[in-house]
Amino acid sequence: MSNGGAHHPPLEGSQRLFATVMLAVANFMVVLDMTIANVSIPHIAGSLAVSPNQGTWVITSYAVAEAIIVPLTGWLTARIGTVRLFVFSILGFAGSSLLCAWSPSLGFLIAARVLQGLCGGPIMPLSQTLLLGSYPPSKTGPALAAWAMTTLLAPIAGPVLGGWISDNLAWEWIFYINLPVGAVGAAMIWGIYARRETPRTRTPVDAVGLGLLVLWVGALQLVLDKGRELDWFGSPLIVALALVSALAFVVFVIWELTDPHPVVDLRLFADRGFTSAVLALSLIFGTFFGYIVLLPLWLQAFEGYTALWAGLAVAPMGILSILMAPVVGLNLNRVDPRWFATFAVAVFATVFLWRSQLTPAPSFASIVAPQFVVGLAMSTMFLPLTALALADVRPADVATASGLQNFVRTLFGAFGTALATNYWENGITRHHAALAETLTRSAPAARAATALTRRVTGSDLGGSALIDGMINSQAAVLALKDFFLVAALIVVLVSPLIWMAHRPQSPVDPTQAH
Repeated sequence: MSNGGAHHPPLEGSQRLFATVMLAVANFMVVLDMTIANVSIPHIAGSLAVSPNQGTWVITSYAVAEAIIVPLTGWLTARIGTVRLFVFSILGFAGSSLLCAWSPSLGFLIAARVLQGLCGGPIMPLSQTLLLGSYPPSKTGPALAAWAMTTLLAPIAGPVLGGWISDNLAWEWIFYINLPVGAVGAAMIWGIYARRETPRTRTPVDAVGLGLLVLWVGALQLVLDKGRELDWFGSPLIVALALVSALAFVVFVIWELTDPHPVVDLRLFADRGFTSAVLALSLIFGTFFGYIVLLPLWLQAFEGYTALWAGLAVAPMGILSILMAPVVGLNLNRVDPRWFATFAVAVFATVFLWRSQLTPAPSFASIVAPQFVVGLAMSTMFLPLTALALADVRPADVATASGLQNFVRTLFGAFGTALATNYWENGITRHHAALAETLTRSAPAARAATALTRRVTGSDLGGSALIDGMINSQAAVLALKDFFLVAALIVVLVSPLIWMAHRPQSPVDPTQAH
């Protein structure tokens, strides 16, 4: 991607200050929207009369759209210009946020979130590009550090802010807050950078490849999101979608390997180090993203947490990540990145096994403590695995490889959320049936529930409902414990992929991971 200020002198004084603040805020807004909706899903689902698990489509639709647009950012920049594309993206993000807030149905909201993801995808890389062109080379380090801090702070602020808004205002306001940021940001960025636009070229676009990409990714996501609701492969629609996705994927691979200007350069996967590092990062990220979606859902649906308290319980994962990120960045060229990544795997596995000891009605401290520790894994995973992925890539292909890595990682995050939600929901059904079989009317728990109902209502009516609620709550915990065990197994099995990558032979630029 071209540098937004490659042919212009650095900005000075208040212009540079305002530009830095607005670029950082725009980046913060986009990253925030990846997590702000997580704790609001029960509110959104209740308002639109759908189940909380259906509500998770609000998350996956945004992630899939963002993944699809990332490989096109370079082409769009060349055709439209860095500044124009950035301003259009901010305005589009704000406009689609308004549509999200006005959504009368889940289908409308999902469509608006897709549009929001398409507009939000280019904002992060373009904000970094414009920032780099605004500073002299000697001062880009501190500027990028300030910019990167917004990427680290947003996952902390997202659940807390989303929870507070959902509890005290309405879930629509998690989208309304983007409007002033978008309007002010677009106006200020245009005012500062309009005369610093990059040259535009009419580069060709791989329209067929893009169409195939949208087709196979979209069909697969529908299979994952609607599979359980439609009885999986007992449904002709799911079977048809699965076949369409598989066929489109095969044709997509063949086309991208033969097209002179592929939308996704699959030839990069011929490098073993790149492939193993990207696969390791994506599998871990997909597992982790499923985890941070399920935890607040469980807390609100079964443990009586409000959205705010669920957000406060999830948010501490970013604290150690912020504190450790500079340490990792400073030592990345002194320590083999594979050791950092292996340490991250060990922390993830430990936290997931720790979570697998979950019990009903846990204390707030027992929820927060693992969230705090998992920040160590976040800070030692992203940058080292990015360095490993780009270690053997030619300098001319670094931008393409970085975009491809982000595409695969984001896609796995969407798939991981859908798979984790389905696994948990199936586990609840399975454990509920098993527990119900072992519980008879003469069992102590059944007698206690009946006695409690009699004391409260003066009759035996409602005893069965109370017992069913107890069983369902226990089943949810057991299903969540199963997920954590599977998650621990996945990250452990991923660890050999880390050592299949090569250690970088030249110094690593920490900004490549942003």
